Amino acid sequence: MRPLATLVAVLLIMTLGFRIARADELVMFEQPGCPYCHAWNNEVGGGYPNTDEGKLLPLRRVELNETRPPDLTQISGVRYTPTFVVMHCGRELDRIVGYAGRDAFWMQMADDVKLVDAAPKCSVTNHPDARPHVKT
Repeated sequence: MRPLATLVAVLLIMTLGFRIARADELVMFEQPGCPYCHAWNNEVGGGYPNTDEGKLLPLRRVELNETRPPDLTQISGVRYTPTFVVMHCGRELDRIVGYAGRDAFWMQMADDVKLVDAAPKCSVTNHPDARPHVKT
C-alpha cells in the first residue's frame, strides 16, 4: 500500500509543478479564417518563440469556438480574434484584443512584460491551483 501512496504523491507534485511551470504564458484565442490571426502569424508568430517576450510568455494557442482547457475556463469575455491573454500565476494579468500590426503588438507586449516583471513571483500560495492545507 505504501508504494501506491508514494506514486500518488509524486503524481500530485508533478501535476502541480507542471501547472506552476506554465503559470506565465500568452494565450492566443484564434479561429479559422481570421484574417488578423493570419496577419499575426505571418508577421510575428514564426519568430515569437525566439524573442525575449516569447521566452517569458510562451505562446499557447486556443481555438475560440472549441471547449476551453480546464485551466483556462476562468477567462471570460473573449469574443474577437485574435485575443491575446497574458497569464501570470494562472490568472489573467492583461489582454490584447485584435491585431493592429507588428509595431502596435510589440508596444503592447512591452507594457505586458513590465506588468509581469512587477507582479509577485508565482508560488504555491498565490497559484489558483493551490489548496489550503487541511490537517486530518
